[in-house]
Amino acid sequence: MMRVWRGEPYPLGATWDGQGVNFALFSEHGTGVQLCLFDAADQADQSQLIALTERTNQVWHCYLPDARPGQLYGYRVLGPYEPDKGLRFNPAKLVLDAYAKAITGPVRWDDTVYGYTIGGPDEDRSRDDRNSAHAMPKCVVIDSAFDWGDDHPPKIPWNRTVIYECHVKGMTKCHPEVRDRLRGTYLGLCTTPIIEHLRALGVTSVELLPIHHCVSARHLVERGLANYWGYDSIGFLAPDSRFALEDQVGEFKQMVRAFHAAGLEVILDVVYNHTPEGNHLGPTLAFKGIDNPAYYHLVPDEQRHYMDFTATGNSLNMGHPNTLQLVMDSLRYWVNDMHVDGFRFDLAPVLARELWEVDRLSAFFDVIHQDPVLSQVKLIAEPWDVGPGGYQVGKFPVGWAEWNGKYRDTMRRFWKGDEGQIADLASRLSGSADIYQWTQRAAYASVNFMTCHDGFPLHDLVSYEEKHNEANGENNQDGSNDNLSRNWGVEGPTEDGTILDARYRAMRNFIATLALSQGIPMISHGDEIARSQRGNNNSYCQDNEITWVDWTLDDRRRALLEFTRMAFKVRAENPVLRRRTFFRGQIVEHADVKDLTWLRADGAEMAQEDWHNADAHALGMMINGDATDETDEKEQPIKGDTMLLLVNASEADVDFTMPAGKWATVIDTDGRPDPAGEHYTLTPFSLVLLRLTP
Repeated sequence: MMRVWRGEPYPLGATWDGQGVNFALFSEHGTGVQLCLFDAADQADQSQLIALTERTNQVWHCYLPDARPGQLYGYRVLGPYEPDKGLRFNPAKLVLDAYAKAITGPVRWDDTVYGYTIGGPDEDRSRDDRNSAHAMPKCVVIDSAFDWGDDHPPKIPWNRTVIYECHVKGMTKCHPEVRDRLRGTYLGLCTTPIIEHLRALGVTSVELLPIHHCVSARHLVERGLANYWGYDSIGFLAPDSRFALEDQVGEFKQMVRAFHAAGLEVILDVVYNHTPEGNHLGPTLAFKGIDNPAYYHLVPDEQRHYMDFTATGNSLNMGHPNTLQLVMDSLRYWVNDMHVDGFRFDLAPVLARELWEVDRLSAFFDVIHQDPVLSQVKLIAEPWDVGPGGYQVGKFPVGWAEWNGKYRDTMRRFWKGDEGQIADLASRLSGSADIYQWTQRAAYASVNFMTCHDGFPLHDLVSYEEKHNEANGENNQDGSNDNLSRNWGVEGPTEDGTILDARYRAMRNFIATLALSQGIPMISHGDEIARSQRGNNNSYCQDNEITWVDWTLDDRRRALLEFTRMAFKVRAENPVLRRRTFFRGQIVEHADVKDLTWLRADGAEMAQEDWHNADAHALGMMINGDATDETDEKEQPIKGDTMLLLVNASEADVDFTMPAGKWATVIDTDGRPDPAGEHYTLTPFSLVLLRLTP
């Protein structure tokens, strides 16, 4: 039997100090806490049950001098089971430590993981007293020691950042140059073939889909599916064991160290807005059984039910100091202990809902901004949720970048030929000053993207006009119906060369536009090689060939990869294409031209009435070579090339009158020769970037 000492209330979680392990669990409303020790992950009955008799500032704690790293554990929390008062304590249910740094594996679904009797006469008001330990994963005590060597953060400047959103398993599961044993793992993702691929693309920052330990919902598991994306976190400090061979913590650290050695940042997609415990009819896995009213937003006058700003059944209560502390402690842990370089916050407005409204001055933002660690890493918001007033694009504070959904929608509408897009197109190409400048943020506040994990990948965006989600088992009712896509003549696969030419030209248009827009570009994994999901625009539950990147390249896919590499190389080499500040549309000092000039096809500068011409589908964007805001090592301005971007999203040729000078083609999505003379014909649905030569 383990000896039990008093222990300390801080730090929370299970902490190995080299001699023993301190256990500390917060529970404000609980009346008692029992620490359960296990010898095996599938063990149904604990090997030892330890009542925590010490409580300090609502934290229950003890110290086990005989415990060692690798010890498996969980908790049982005592207290009233009164759902109508928001209290759901049930000591029959083993719950995970909110601060667990490693978790053994998945939930083994059965009725015992629910705190109430399923099918009972009064739904969740009748407590279920069956032991759930056999079905629950176990927490693991870790040894945090790791040889980081000379690891240091790359600290890529925002305006030089190119983000690559990817899934740990999806990137490597089918890669022919990654060893079989490593495919689908943290260690597979940081192998030489993957790193070389990312560097050749010009990527600076890898944004990983959620790697916090997550739960696949019961209805998915029973249909033979899984929560592939991972947006159902239950362990905010634990790397997901799905992607590990043996040691999820050590292997994650090895991955980060390898990326840093290659000059690549690691950004985590984090989900602090909800958990997989769902609504009042959901399971009891952790927070619900530890302290339900502290961790969750409950309906004020009906505390049996949950406020739901996420469409998942619940929302974390960021207005409670201990919930806020958990999120902040988690973020600091990933920076300090795991060495990550930034975060993308899923459904970020939920974190600012202390009561109901989204509050830009909420405690969450205040704590982030004053924190000496978190204020120095990359912070990216998904600026919408499903609650009232949830669309918050452009409304996050200084220091934050945002996924710019308006950029995505404008570019999709423009390149499929919709009318009336020219004005919005110009704003999105030039950094979306209309959205971000009023908050005193810079041009890199906008994270520009054409596609992401959610929705069609780029290949399907130009191949399908309807979603095809039958494999999800929801009668094709799930997923968005508003895809802003175009199939160019046939729905889905085709051997028609003309249609394939149009589709690949459309993909080149999207990629080039992304590379040449001011702001931070984000590539969705596999878009550079035309990855397809067979028309599925909601692939969250597909852990199979539908979502795994197919690395088999035919001539068209290989050419698209080379085009993508070239386009982002052009961006990296031309400071006028990646400014830190917004254009002013004024004469540049020491020059006789504006920093940015918008041109009509006839060569004249765009007038006010031209922006309202719904029939206009073509535009010229000329950036003066002096319009850079970067300096060299001696703080002297770096001069760039004068660049001319011409776009045509109409069904007809457009004859552009060229500005004075000799122009050379840098990027062309339709393979034309350099312009000669005063006129240049831009073919339908194409883009060209030209450089003014001396």
